[in-house]
Amino acid sequence: MESIQYYIYLIPALASFAIIALASSLIAKLFNRYKLPLVTGYLVTGIITGPYILSLISTELIEKIRFIDEISLGFIAFAAGSELYLKELRSRLKNIGIISLSLVSIVPIIGTVGVLLLADYIPFMQNLDLASRTAVAILAGTILVARSPSSAIAIINELRAKGSFTQTVLGVTMIIDVSVVILFAISSSIAISLINKTSFGFGFLAIILVGIISSILLGILIAKIISFILGLKIKDYLKIISIMALGYAAFLVSIELRNFSHNNLAYEILLEPLLIAMVAGFWMTNFTKYRIDFSHLVKLGGPFVYIAFFTLTGAALHLDVLKDTWLIALAIFLLRLVAIVIASFFGGVLAKEPAKYNHIRWAAFITQAGVGLGLAKEVAVEYPAWGEEFATLLISVIVLSELVGPPLFKWAILKSGESNTKATHAEFDGNNDAVIFGLERQSNILARHLQDHGWNVQIACLKSSLPEISKELSSNDLDIIDLDAIDFSSLDRLELEHVDAAICMLSDDENYEIAKLIYKKYGIDNIIVRLNDGKNIKKFHEIGVTTVDPSTATVNLLSEFVRSPSATSLLLGQSENQDIVEIEVGDKTLQGVALRDLKLPLDVLILSIRRKGQKLLVTHGYTKLELGDKVTVVGSLEGLKEVSLKLGQSKLE
Repeated sequence: MESIQYYIYLIPALASFAIIALASSLIAKLFNRYKLPLVTGYLVTGIITGPYILSLISTELIEKIRFIDEISLGFIAFAAGSELYLKELRSRLKNIGIISLSLVSIVPIIGTVGVLLLADYIPFMQNLDLASRTAVAILAGTILVARSPSSAIAIINELRAKGSFTQTVLGVTMIIDVSVVILFAISSSIAISLINKTSFGFGFLAIILVGIISSILLGILIAKIISFILGLKIKDYLKIISIMALGYAAFLVSIELRNFSHNNLAYEILLEPLLIAMVAGFWMTNFTKYRIDFSHLVKLGGPFVYIAFFTLTGAALHLDVLKDTWLIALAIFLLRLVAIVIASFFGGVLAKEPAKYNHIRWAAFITQAGVGLGLAKEVAVEYPAWGEEFATLLISVIVLSELVGPPLFKWAILKSGESNTKATHAEFDGNNDAVIFGLERQSNILARHLQDHGWNVQIACLKSSLPEISKELSSNDLDIIDLDAIDFSSLDRLELEHVDAAICMLSDDENYEIAKLIYKKYGIDNIIVRLNDGKNIKKFHEIGVTTVDPSTATVNLLSEFVRSPSATSLLLGQSENQDIVEIEVGDKTLQGVALRDLKLPLDVLILSIRRKGQKLLVTHGYTKLELGDKVTVVGSLEGLKEVSLKLGQSKLE
């Protein structure tokens, strides 16, 4: 009868929480607009809707849907384990291992000692005896080690960071996220022993070892089951539900085994459910053929899990406790910061990393999220006497880390010089300017062709690699500039901030170096490279460069003439009195004006609009113009001149 009443209450409880979770996802997007993490938005929504403010989520409801925490924690651990891909870390595994060991050793020691010294100022620790205080401090020190792989990956992708510093930081983050779960399993066993006043000895160590080995073996077993599920021809959502169920099963097995051993054996067998799930994720990524499939499912289900978990976590925060301990939370945050600075510097020195990296690496390890929150919540479940207050304090530290960490990580990557973000280009000045890198007959012909279409053209060439033909070409009236080297100081002479197109006609290595520098500092949208080897096309496309392969260009052109002779003739300027041009919108009064409201000549047609690097292939009368749009127009030469003036461009291309 009680179970029926439970389910009668549970259904509307889940429905109401689902509505709040939906609102949480929308509110978090607002936070993201201001460069704040989505996790912060979920937590804030949970806090506002929780029992201490709006009471939309009551304390009773939180207790009833506690299983959502355990399902989410299992899934988050699967995701964390799947991020540790050994093949990607092999090249720097030694340095990653040394720095990870330094952090895993130093941070928990400093954290434990610091929390123990602050015990008299933490309300829920004031009445505990020394053994229990030590247990709390050990658990806190362990959780302070945790990192956030998801936040690290998001920032690395955002900055397009690549290099030894980035690779080492990411590897350390992955290793630590796995190590902290093993460390927590050991710390939890020690904490229980301290609280229960049981002695330390060989038997105690054997029990800890049995628990860890059993957790690892169970994780491998779950990975085998997941492999079987992924091999089935069923919908993705059913596979995701099955993975969530297996994560939840790890918690149920852990609880049941602990209760059974407590009641029937002389000692408790403690399995670590997060370690079980993390090992399963690690095994799926490194030792099965389903690495990509598993990663896809984790990414697919992740957003839903994070919304539910972090919203519920925010609602469960004891604001009454936080009101009295926010200064302590700040002190622990600063203590953690100092510990990370010391550990990361010491580890870098031992690993013989460059000094410039050792001074900034600490900034990459501040962010915390999923696993740290998961461990804090697990303490809340395992130690009901003071667990909720403990979780509130540690979650406050994690929230601070989540707010401060990402900007610091961005700063570290920028300082390391491994960021590859595109610079912002200056606004169009009304003139079409181009720079051609490389002095030869083709570049000479191209320069004159562009000049005939109203472009201002410079030709840049390296002094050290001027061909014999340069003497003949340099005597003409073209603007030719000799560069000492391919670097920012040389490129600055070309005033590239006002250039609209860059054409690279040197070797592939030189072309790539020039394109990369232009991408990072000057932000020119239109970079064209003449390829020498088709194998290099991928690296150019990664930084948004348009490539022309001479070995296939002629064949492609002939093919276009066969399939669409009129359009190709028009494109190549072979149609008498007609052309295709791209005009940049420079008239501010046209902002927001629909194409249908423009008074255009009857003999012109707008084909497409390129906006902020994206192409609107299909335009219609209701498409609205924005300042800086690149509008592709076809028509008569007179009509094109009229459209050019109307859109605010003084010269026609």
